[in-house]
Amino acid sequence: MTYRFFTPSPAKAATGLTAEVYRQMRDEFLGPAPTFQALSAVPEVLAATWALMREALLAGDVSRVDRELVASAVSRANRCRFCVDAHVMLLHALGAHELAEVVARGETPAEPRYAELAAWAEASRSPVAADWSSPYRPEVTGTLLAFHFINRIVSALLDPDLLPGGLQRSPVVRSVGGRLYARTARESKEPGRSLSLLDAGTAAPPGWAGDSPVGVAYASLKNAAMQGGDLLSDVARQTVTATVRWEDGRHPARPAEWAADLIRDLPGADRVGARIALLAAFAPSAIRAGDVGLWRLSHPADADLVRLVAYGAITATDHVAQALSPAHL
Repeated sequence: MTYRFFTPSPAKAATGLTAEVYRQMRDEFLGPAPTFQALSAVPEVLAATWALMREALLAGDVSRVDRELVASAVSRANRCRFCVDAHVMLLHALGAHELAEVVARGETPAEPRYAELAAWAEASRSPVAADWSSPYRPEVTGTLLAFHFINRIVSALLDPDLLPGGLQRSPVVRSVGGRLYARTARESKEPGRSLSLLDAGTAAPPGWAGDSPVGVAYASLKNAAMQGGDLLSDVARQTVTATVRWEDGRHPARPAEWAADLIRDLPGADRVGARIALLAAFAPSAIRAGDVGLWRLSHPADADLVRLVAYGAITATDHVAQALSPAHL
């Protein structure tokens, strides 16, 4: 696994909150995965991202296959190849071999319920245009939101290959990988265990989540990741939030030119940060070393790059969340 702009500290060197998150991940997931190590420079964002993924995707009694399908479909809508490959492997781990290969090929599942679930997840990329909401339980909705955020972090900060040379795109490798993870993937997880990792002073959970721990985790992630906006001026933040609202998830045809046009009228000091945040929201894989190099002239710390990317990612994610209504609980 190659990180695009910096190499995180080794997992074995983790201390404090980061070490606590990694302990839970070793107990209940596949260990400290690269996505989460990339976030370790900002422990509060790391903890909240893990909490949302755990409570939504892993815990509770909703079908794990359904949730993995949602994670895969959202990842496809967001063009996150790494995440599609990872969750295809986890579908194999759950024994859903035929469904996994359908997803891997980018095809529509034959079973109507799965086809409907995948179409719902993919439509969330542009929630206003699709008149999108959620008729599903908080765990399913939370999984969708978790991966809108995680896809953008992964595409911004990690190379797209899950295994060297893209080996994970071999059906044999996918199947073997699934068998290796089968026991961990199929173990039941008690809801709420991750909440002890979160800041108790977080905002109130959203109405769509009811009293599920998923709502607490989402509110915590939104609170932690939105703080990255403090790295930008008011006008730069307004540019990012307004663009997310207006563009409604549209994939820019030429992301670099698109972003350059949007920031043209901003003061010079605001342009590079706004550009990275906009790309993180819409086309995170288009962030380039030159963008990061310019940002580091004034913000040399890895943590500030992670905060900025997380801000763009959560702004786009919360645009999807705003489409939800208590009427659909």
